[in-house]
Amino acid sequence: MNLIRLMAIIKKEFIHVFRDKPSLGIAIMMPIVFVILFGYAVNMDVDNIPLAVLDMDKTKESRDLIHAFENSNYFIPTDFVGSIKEIEKLINNGDVRAAVIIPNNFSKAVNGYDEKSVQLIIDGVDPTVAKTAMQSGNLVSNMYFAKMNGGKVVPSNMPIMNSSNVDVRTKVWYNPNLESTKFTIPGLIGLIVQNITIMLTAFSLVREKEKGTMELLIVTPIKSAELIIGKMVPYIFIGTFDLLVAMALGTKWFNVPIQGNVVLLCVLGVIFVMCSLAIGMLISTVAESQGQAMQMTIGVLLPSILLSGFVFPRDAMPAIINFVGNFIPLTYFLNILRGVILKGIGLEYLMKDVILLTLFTIALLSLASVKFKKRLD
Repeated sequence: MNLIRLMAIIKKEFIHVFRDKPSLGIAIMMPIVFVILFGYAVNMDVDNIPLAVLDMDKTKESRDLIHAFENSNYFIPTDFVGSIKEIEKLINNGDVRAAVIIPNNFSKAVNGYDEKSVQLIIDGVDPTVAKTAMQSGNLVSNMYFAKMNGGKVVPSNMPIMNSSNVDVRTKVWYNPNLESTKFTIPGLIGLIVQNITIMLTAFSLVREKEKGTMELLIVTPIKSAELIIGKMVPYIFIGTFDLLVAMALGTKWFNVPIQGNVVLLCVLGVIFVMCSLAIGMLISTVAESQGQAMQMTIGVLLPSILLSGFVFPRDAMPAIINFVGNFIPLTYFLNILRGVILKGIGLEYLMKDVILLTLFTIALLSLASVKFKKRLD
C-alpha cells in the first residue's frame, strides 16, 4: 500500500465532504436533535391523564374524592359533564382518557347510610395509559376510602375498594383485555404506509437530476405544479394498494377486527397516502442527490415513529415535545386508524384530524411546487 496515494484519496474525500455542506450539516445536527427529542419522547411514565367528571351528588364528600384524583398528579379533571353521553363523546374525541362517575347519595353511602358504586371508566385503546389510569385510580380511591375508614388501607392490587357501603368499579372501554396487539397493529398500518409512500417519491426528482433528464423538463412548457402532481398520481395508486394490503393483513391475520366503516377508513387512508407522498416530493425538490434524499427521509421517519404516538403515549411527553408531534401527519392518521378500527367511531368524531391532514397535504404540495419553481428559476 502506497501511503502517498492513500493520503491523496483521504484528502480528496475530505474536500468532497466539506464541499457538500447540506449533507455535512445533516450529519452533524441529526444526532444532536435526535438525542434531545428522543430523550424526552421515550417515556413510559404517564401522568396528568385528562379526566372527565360526572358528579351526581355534588356534596363535600364527592368534591373531596374529585380533589383526591386531582391532587394525585396522575389525573387532571378537565371536563365536568352532566351525562354519560358527554363522557362517551369526550373519550371518542380523544379529549379525555378516563372518567369518574359519582352517583347520587354518595355522601350517605360514605357515612354508612346507603350502598353505592363509584364507576371509573378508562379508554383502553392505549394499554400503557389505560393500565396507569387503572392502577392510579385504584390507588387514589383506596387512599380516599382508607381515610374515610379511619386509616384502614385495602391492598392496592384489589380491583374493588370498600368504605363501608361504597365501592369503586373499573370499566375499560374498547379494549377490555388491554391487548397491546389491538393498539400496535393499527399504528403499524399507518407507519408502514407512511414509510413506503415517502420513499417512493423522495427520490423521483433527484433521479431526474442525477440522470441529466431535468434539463428536458425545464425546456418544456409544463408547470411545476403539473409536474409534481403528475409524478405523484402513479404512486397514489401504488400507495393505496399498499394501504389495502396492510389493512387486510393486519386486521385479519392478527385478529383485530375493524369496528367502524371500512369505506370511510379507506377514503381517509387515501388522503394520508397523498400527504405522505407530498412529504417525499418536498424532500425530492430540496435534495441535491439521492444520498441527501435518504438522509432527509430518515430525518422525517425516525421522529414520526416516536413523536406520533405510535409506540410511546403522547400524554407522557413534555409539552414542547408533544407540540412538535402536532406537526407530524402520522399523528392524525393514527387517531383515525385507532378511532375507526378499535372504537368504531364515525366522521363526526374525526373531523379535526381529517381537516388537519387535508391542510397538511395541500400545504406540502404547494410548498413542493413553489420550491421546485424556484429551482427552475
